[in-house]
Amino acid sequence: MDVIYSLIPGMTFFGLIFVGILIWAVKHGQYEDMEGNASRILLDDDEDAMLRDDDKPSAKKESDRTN
Repeated sequence: MDVIYSLIPGMTFFGLIFVGILIWAVKHGQYEDMEGNASRILLDDDEDAMLRDDDKPSAKKESDRTN
């Protein structure tokens, strides 16, 4: 029974901390775009990566090869 006297204030303290974190997250816009990440995963970004030749080390310009 003595343990419950320390658990109640401890859990109340942690509960207030979690409510404070929730209020902070809502004020800073953490929950504004709930559908964005769900639809972004369906997009195919691999095509854009394949089209860019600037990032590939083997793709050099003709002017670089002649010098």
